[in-house]
Amino acid sequence: MDQQFARTALLLGEDGVERLRRSRVAVFGVGGVGGYVVEALARSGVGTLELIDNDTVSVTNLNRQIIALHSTLGQYKVDVAAARVKDICPDTVVHAHRCFYMPETAGNFVFTQYDYVVDAIDTVTGKLELVQRAQEAGVPVICSMGAGNKLDASGFKVADIYKTSGCPLARVMRLECRKRGIRHLKVVYSEETPLRPASAGETAPPGKTIPGSVAFVPAAAGLVLAGEVVRDLISRSV
Repeated sequence: MDQQFARTALLLGEDGVERLRRSRVAVFGVGGVGGYVVEALARSGVGTLELIDNDTVSVTNLNRQIIALHSTLGQYKVDVAAARVKDICPDTVVHAHRCFYMPETAGNFVFTQYDYVVDAIDTVTGKLELVQRAQEAGVPVICSMGAGNKLDASGFKVADIYKTSGCPLARVMRLECRKRGIRHLKVVYSEETPLRPASAGETAPPGKTIPGSVAFVPAAAGLVLAGEVVRDLISRSV
């Protein structure tokens, strides 16, 4: 066995490490939360990673996104994340998609080829489309709920969407999932009441507000998501 994953095998067993190596995981959104999901999955030895995001690294990402460095400013996040994955584990197969996932672009992805789908995108429309496509394909999916405007990194929980409370994004997702007949959805969420961000001089697009964020909260959410993916993958045949 590759010595790079010897410590992992002590806890997951060699069979578990091998299952991860044979797994293909799609991570939609590789920003504050998704970047840490990618990091942890790469270090866990997931064999194939699909990275989907159309954003580039900006100065305002430096405070919280693991792929954001002064040397990566202006680069596509999926390209930076892919290069980082290959530096962590050269044997990992990485496919970077410069794509903003929405209903209009959903047809670009064949969900049946994935063993697991991680939703770390920001828009409710995209999240719902992603969940529906994954569930129709019979692929496990886990979604990140709101991490913005929060300070308690210890507050994240794993639950079915219909058992969540206190999270404004989860409230909207519960309503929309019920409308669409989505009966179950595994999510990572926090019951912490979001803070009201002060103005920092950053201009928001019309009709939107810019959430505040810190280094440790998105990271915590991303690591919880990745941990659930790893545990689920090693508990099933892939």
